[in-house]
Amino acid sequence: MLVLLNLDVTKEEIDHIYERITGFGFVPHMIPGETRDAIGITGNQNPAAKTQLEVLPGVWKIMPVTKSYKLSSREFHPQNRIVKVGDVSFGDGNVVMIAGPCAVESLESTVGIAKIVTARGAQLIRGGAFKPRTSPYSFQGLGEDGLKILATARQETGLKFVTEVVSPDDAELVASYADMLQIGTRNMQNFRLLEYVGKQGKPVLLKRGMSATLDETLMSAEYLMKNGCNDVVICERGIRTFSDHSRNTLDIAFIPAMKKVSSLPVIVDPSHSGGKRSMVIPHSLAGIGAGADGLIVDVHDNPEEALCDGPQALLPHEFEELMKISKGVCAAMGKTIGR
Repeated sequence: MLVLLNLDVTKEEIDHIYERITGFGFVPHMIPGETRDAIGITGNQNPAAKTQLEVLPGVWKIMPVTKSYKLSSREFHPQNRIVKVGDVSFGDGNVVMIAGPCAVESLESTVGIAKIVTARGAQLIRGGAFKPRTSPYSFQGLGEDGLKILATARQETGLKFVTEVVSPDDAELVASYADMLQIGTRNMQNFRLLEYVGKQGKPVLLKRGMSATLDETLMSAEYLMKNGCNDVVICERGIRTFSDHSRNTLDIAFIPAMKKVSSLPVIVDPSHSGGKRSMVIPHSLAGIGAGADGLIVDVHDNPEEALCDGPQALLPHEFEELMKISKGVCAAMGKTIGR
């Protein structure tokens, strides 16, 4: 539920309201508003709480929250959330460009690609040090050595990096290196992993499950936020359908639908949705046009030798073309992209 406060509420009244909420065993969340502040409540199962709270000094009225997700909803947080990774902001009208190799392969290759995407306007670097692969025989990533390589790429380029966490056992290790943690599509409903990652104190990029509904995606975000992570970015990366002309089906309708019910930023992964180099730019432009707050794109200077997802990685000149065209689309929409 939401406790809407009087316009002239005092600090003492707010403290007393907090005391009463916690006394019921609930968790209060202050929500600043443009005209009126509110306190969101999670864990409210006591039917008598509404009656006892609405008579407190400083309370204007009580509003029920109808959605099963609370913290990630617009009812709890009407204004768009701004998620910051260093000096890069998601959700403020800037279309964030995240680019780099799908997997960290070597120091030379990763730093080289990082410099390529930095020179062309990327704002964050991507790269997997731990890779959850469908086949147990596929390249599984370099582990901590990969994290050290990404840290070197950050030092060389000045850009922060995002990388995936695949196991609760690795959450603290990855968080000690990374600037933003990623939950992959296969782990979107790995709830124990979400709990561990939410406690790490780092922004999180949450990829939608390949068969997940909008509500299921937001419930996964709720796990992160309930465990202390308010800086969550949702990623639409395509869903599994009967279509066989692309790796996945990019669900463009998901973007405006998500933005209507949630205040969290939404970005698009056109590389994993298309699965083919030729589809990346069209999928990117569709995502930006639908209101996405950013893109996360695979880029490789030698995709024929890539250890992971080479066919969907853009070549350097193609990434440059993407940046050029995207800037035009963003300008028409009153947005900016890149630096």
